[in-house]
Amino acid sequence: MKTTETPAPLPAESGAPITKTDVRPPAPPNGKKEGTVLNVFSHGVLVIWAFMVVMPLLWAVMTSFKDDRSIFSSPWSLPDSLHFDNWSRAWTQANMSDYFLNTVLVVGGSLIGTLVLGSMAAYVLARFDFPGNRFIYYLFIGGMSFPIMLALVPLFYVVNNMGLLNTIHGLILVYIAYSLPFTVFFLTAFFRTLPTSIAEAAFVDGASHSRTFLQIMLPMAKPGLISVGIFNFLGQWNQYMLPTVLNTDPDKRVLTQGLVQLAVSQGYKGDWSGLFAGLVMAMLPVLAAYIIFQRQVVQGLTAGALK
Repeated sequence: MKTTETPAPLPAESGAPITKTDVRPPAPPNGKKEGTVLNVFSHGVLVIWAFMVVMPLLWAVMTSFKDDRSIFSSPWSLPDSLHFDNWSRAWTQANMSDYFLNTVLVVGGSLIGTLVLGSMAAYVLARFDFPGNRFIYYLFIGGMSFPIMLALVPLFYVVNNMGLLNTIHGLILVYIAYSLPFTVFFLTAFFRTLPTSIAEAAFVDGASHSRTFLQIMLPMAKPGLISVGIFNFLGQWNQYMLPTVLNTDPDKRVLTQGLVQLAVSQGYKGDWSGLFAGLVMAMLPVLAAYIIFQRQVVQGLTAGALK
């Protein structure tokens, strides 16, 4: 009895070459469509988020070049002419130059002190085992969870009894103590990712612990130092609560205090164009620091995951 069925192809013999007809093409991935939809959705969310972040910044910069009448009559339109006198008036008459200098001194000193003390403490906690190591580490972790508002009143009396109230160096010490917990927590995890073989080779060659730390381990931790430095710079530059409580001298005010003073000094007749100019002045150093060190920040955040 004849049939119309075609016989199944025989499997290739051992050692026989396999032709293209013997290999079946791979089936198309089932999740390709779902992945495309997910990519479109994620990119859409990122575009919306970027719009929400960038537009207020651009609007503040645009408003800083307007006069007070244009700010209220046409807030969303471009300035008819660039009023650079807003910037000069905010820099001189509103004393933004003095506030800017005080902020640079406070943040610069506190940032250097935080990185020096934090890197040394983090290196010891990450590389050496001694009794109380984990206890000290968890003390720093606990400092991160302690609300600063609960410490304002006792901190005021401590700083006042030490004779550091309304002083630049007193505010620097408080900023260092405020930033140390996060710095030690961040750098401890980063120092643990660094290879120990290089430090052991330095010890074999006769290097001391301090020389190994300063000349070998600290340069290797440069991405982590830059990352935590940027975060500390952002937090200290925008700090308002601590200087308001501990720095009541008008001659030693920082930028955040100066902006508030500029906003409330004239009541309802405030210098809004000068206020926006001062706001952009305070914002530009933060943006510049992040743009310059953006690659190092990403490297420092991803170093632990890559290693």
